[in-house]
Formats: sequence, structure tokens, C-alpha cells
Amino acid sequence: MGERSCMGSIGISVLKEETNMLKGIAASQGIAIAKVYKLEQPVISIEKKEAVVEEELQRLDAALAKTVADIERIREIASKQLAEEELAIFDAHLMMANDPEFKGQIEEMIRGEGVNADYAADFVGRMTVQMFESMDNEYFKERAADVKDVTFRLNCNLAGVIIPDLATLDEPVVVVAEDLTPSDTGSLNKEFARGFVTEIGGRTSHSAIMARSLELPAVVGCSGILETAKANDMIIMDAIEGVVILNPTAEQIEEYEAKQAAFLEEKKALLTLKDAESKSLDGHKVLLVGNIGSPDDLEGVIANGGEGVGLFRTEFLYMQSENDFPSEEVQFEAYKKVVEGMNGKPVVIRTLDIGGDKKLNYYSFDAEMNPFLGVRAIRFCLNNHEVFRTQLRALLRASAFGKLCIMFPMIATMQEFRDAKKIYNEERRALIDKGITVGDVEVGIMIEIPAAAVMADRLAKEVDFFSIGTNDLIQYSMAADRMSEKVSYLYQPLNPAILRLVKMAIDGAHANGKWCGMCGEMAGDELAAPLLLGLGLDEFSMSASSVLKTRKLINGLSYAEMKEVAEKAINLDTMEEVVELVQSTINK
Repeated sequence: MGERSCMGSIGISVLKEETNMLKGIAASQGIAIAKVYKLEQPVISIEKKEAVVEEELQRLDAALAKTVADIERIREIASKQLAEEELAIFDAHLMMANDPEFKGQIEEMIRGEGVNADYAADFVGRMTVQMFESMDNEYFKERAADVKDVTFRLNCNLAGVIIPDLATLDEPVVVVAEDLTPSDTGSLNKEFARGFVTEIGGRTSHSAIMARSLELPAVVGCSGILETAKANDMIIMDAIEGVVILNPTAEQIEEYEAKQAAFLEEKKALLTLKDAESKSLDGHKVLLVGNIGSPDDLEGVIANGGEGVGLFRTEFLYMQSENDFPSEEVQFEAYKKVVEGMNGKPVVIRTLDIGGDKKLNYYSFDAEMNPFLGVRAIRFCLNNHEVFRTQLRALLRASAFGKLCIMFPMIATMQEFRDAKKIYNEERRALIDKGITVGDVEVGIMIEIPAAAVMADRLAKEVDFFSIGTNDLIQYSMAADRMSEKVSYLYQPLNPAILRLVKMAIDGAHANGKWCGMCGEMAGDELAAPLLLGLGLDEFSMSASSVLKTRKLINGLSYAEMKEVAEKAINLDTMEEVVELVQSTINK
């Protein structure tokens, strides 16, 4: 297949042993050569002291006001370079900083014990973090990080300590830190921040996700970087192979400057494929489309040659709404903007996928032992008909402006699909009876529960299409929480068991004359794409930045050969064997 491109996804590489070389996880591709900017947060000494209550309450008010203003300023900076989906983290921080209960607990401690505001704020913050971290609910565990971030900022403001501000960078640097908070990542000055390296983290950590949105090179989980790197050291960061070189030699700098130039040249060359078809060497066509979280993300899909939208995550409309579920009109305008903006290209919009780790400020979910396996997604909608009907009306009205596909998430049984489709049909008929124009809509489901994959041949008789949600399909199949580091080794997209489930879904769709797409992370992975092509996947949906490199890959593959490779892969025993098979094929 020719030599492997430097823009490929991370494979297995053998590194030359170098005393100045560290290995991490390539989270966002690119190469950077610059000075080290070591991000070290100030250490605050907080002691319990007797204090004048009124004076401390005034100090608390002033510090909280500054904390809110700081977060609002950072959000404003971040809004110029991040999508609404990524900005939601700052809204969560503002909510915490403005929370009257949080403030009230601090005030109560100041009044009740006559202590200084610093001690009270730190104590309440630590207790709140411990409470969240002790919960079984993954959403609330993640909120602990938000509380830490807000409390730290509040404590700094109480102490009059300045927090390092990455918005003020004034020379090219690679930021080195233990981890980056949402505030850090959102305020990065892209003009001078060439990338970042963190001691901890993985490909799904918030800093990694934001790096990909900002198109900044990032290496995470680079153990030892904090101890080894010194401020103003020269650093080479290879975020293609996940390699960091400190105080490189002149020869190493020259080598990586050449690699960097080749990477940028290839990135530029990919733009020539923007208007090309996604077609294998032997003429087999597929669609490469984009995942979006808001109408504003559409620009990136179009700029990168996306042939449609394969997943519009509508839950962000609901999560950004402050006091109630978004109205039909608000939703209609958002859906219309996306459908109309794609100029007749297909747009797949997922109905509300809330629950699990995605909560709403204005709705209280019942406590569940495992909310990821509880009342979420289509289950929530079938228990809340009016919420579901409002969304369906907005979607149906928007369908008059382009090619719309509506997708129900987390379908486990045929009856769930029939119940959801019945409500859809009722709302469609009601709109038509009122003389409202409704387009020809395809109605499909996400295959993300193993039971649905196994029953794909039966489900395909009643649905118009499938879209495989691999993120959940993998974690449910392997019984492994994909956010848990200790079982992360089980998150194996290329495990033969997962490939077999994918094949069941594709074959079930095709046997009934229906199409099958994929909207999970797997669709944009270089090692997975050849297998998915060979398995017959019709539509690959991915982040916008992955579209062109995936098109280049597929356009250089033989469909007939990939069918043979995929057949071999599903009959192997381990993920490692599958990886070796694919690498040996695409590196020929």
C-alpha cells in the first residue's frame, strides 16, 4: 500500500533508547519544537485563624466576585476558538462559583466558628470534593474536578495570589504541566502555545479532547516530564508517535524540523481532497461525514470536506438551556440551520441522549445504582413523552429544509423502536394535518447495545438505517467502564469480538437493503478504517479534523483486499493479532 503517512494514527513503534527521551500518549497530532513553559500552580498555605466575621464575609464576597469574573473572562477568550460543546465546562464552573448553597456553607462556617474565609472556603471545597468522589455516579465523580478548579481559584483570590495565565504567553512555547484544567486549556494563546505535554491523562481526558478541537499538538500521560523538564529547556514534542525529547541535540532538532515540515506539507496537501469522492482504488464508494455538538460545528465539517453530518448530538441544546427544556422553536431553528447548511447532503440527528454522565440543571434524575445502564437516552424519552414529542415536532419541521435522518439512541429491543416510531408517526401525521410541510425522513437507530447488534437482521426489517455507536458498544460488550484507567486495557475497538458485532450490524442492514454507518471514535481511526471498509460499512462519521486523512487512506486501499483482511481479522484471537495484521497490510 506504500509507505505509511506520518499523519497516521498511533501504532506500535520501537524507540531508540535516549536518556533525554520520554514516551507518552499522542492525544492530538502534530510536532512542536520550542522552549518549555512549565505551568506550576501556586502553593497556598491555609491556616485556621480567628477572625472578624463581617470582614471575612466581605473578603469572601469580593473573592467570589473576582472568581466569577475570571471564569467569565476565560470563557470569553475560549469562545473564540472552542465550540459550544467544549465551552459547557466553563458554564459548569460558573454555576459552581455562583451556587448560593456553596457560598452559604462557607458563610455559615465563618459565622458559626468565627474563622477566616480562606480556611472556611478550603474546608467546604474539600468536603464537597470528597462527597462527589465517593458517589457511584460517574457524572458526579467528574464534577469533583470542577469543584477543585473553582475552589483553587477562589482560594488564590482570597490569598491575593496570581494564577498563571496562559492567555498572556508572548513567545513560542510548549506548555508542560501535571495536567491542564479546562480554564488552562481554554485560555491558551494559540499564537504562542505550540502544544502541551502533561504528566497524567489519556486520549479521552478533557485536555486531550480540547487539544484536538484547538488542533494543538498534545502528548499526555508522559510520566516523568515534570521532574525532568526545566523552564526554558528546549523541547521537541512528537505528538504523532507520542515522543518527547528534552534538550535535543542539533541533529535531533534538524531531524524533527524535517518531520514537522513534512507533517505540515501533508496537512496542506490533504486540502486538495476536500472536494474528492471517498472511493477505494477499485471504485467502492463510502461517505465520510462529521460528528457535531452544535450548529456552530458545521463550519468545520464543511471546511474539511465532510459529505454530511453523521451525528448531531442534540443533548447539548438541552444541557445549555438554563431553566427548562428547550422549546420547540429553539430546537427547530438549531436543526434547520444544520439541515439547511448541508445543502442537501444527509444529516443524521440523534434524539435526546441524556442520563448516565449527562445531567440537566433543571431536571432531577432518580438515583440509580448504575445510571449508565438506567433510564437514559430512548428510555428517558419513552418515560417523558412531552419532551420527546416536542423534539420530534421540531425535527420534522426542520426536515422540509434538507435531507434529514432521525436516529433513536440506545435501542435494546424491537418493542422500544416500535414505541418510539409510533410517537414519531403520530407527530408526523398531526403536522401534516395542520398543513405543515414535512420532508422525507429516514428513521434509524444507534447500535450501541450488544443485544441490538445480535438482533440486527430483525431490527433492519423495520428501521431505515443503523449507525454503530462504538464508544458504548465496546464498554458494554467488554463490561469495562471506558473512563476507568484500571480497566482501560479492555477498551479494545479491534478486538475480534467487537469486529464480529460490527459485522452483524452491517450484514443485518445490507440483508434488508438498508445502509449502516458508524459514529463512534472507531470510525476515524487509521487502523480500524481498513477493516470497516472491508466489512462493508457505508458511512464513517468522525471529528471534522479526521475526515481528510481518512479519505486519503481509503482512497489508497483496495476494497477487495480489505474484505479479505477483515475476514481474517474476525477469525483471530486477540486485538494484538488484528493490529499486526492491519499494520502489515497498510505498510506494504
